Amino acid sequence: MGNTTIIRLIASSCSLLLLMSAGRISLAQASSQTETLVVNGRPGEAMVVRLNGRTYVDLESLARIAGGSLTFQGNQVVLSLPGSNATAPATSPDVNNPPVPTGMSRDFREAAIETLARMREWATTIANAIRYGYPITDESAADYREKAGTSLRQASANASTEADHNALALLTNEFQNVQSWSNELIEAKKDMATAKYAMSNDTLRNEPLSQKIINCGHFLGAMLGSGDFKDDLSCH
Repeated sequence: MGNTTIIRLIASSCSLLLLMSAGRISLAQASSQTETLVVNGRPGEAMVVRLNGRTYVDLESLARIAGGSLTFQGNQVVLSLPGSNATAPATSPDVNNPPVPTGMSRDFREAAIETLARMREWATTIANAIRYGYPITDESAADYREKAGTSLRQASANASTEADHNALALLTNEFQNVQSWSNELIEAKKDMATAKYAMSNDTLRNEPLSQKIINCGHFLGAMLGSGDFKDDLSCH
């Protein structure tokens, strides 16, 4: 509550006291009850009166909650309040309206990093099998795929913030790209169409889908390490 609002409350309270003392209004016209008043972050109980669409607060309660003082000097009422920059005391958390967490949560980041490691293991195994002519089938790749899938499901279960869910979408895209790439290479192996990859170490790496997976993996690793969500076209 700013100083202007406080001044208005003071003026309104004084006006109400004067009107009541003069007998110009009936107390039956006003509704009053004890409510929680927060002044500069300081909560406290105060008698609040509502009359004709306006709200009035007891001056002594206002001074007490604000950490100020109220004195009477002749026909003057002097209300002294601390500056608006005064440090407010710590208040109990509002269990009904808890603060909304921002950034990626620790549990999600740990599970996501594990998922990324599993996907790299999966992709590296397939790439080495193709490059060096090792036997590779869908069944032999299934174990790596399942481990990565299990980690991805754990990351999904741990996602709790908006940043977590946004990062999970990119991580899922990477998983799907690795799976498509793995399936394509296994099919090429069945058709004996992988000889071109043995001619150069860069042939497999330089294919568009391979580059997409590599670039997204590097981006995700850096993003998860920082804890701040960012987006990148390589993961779409």
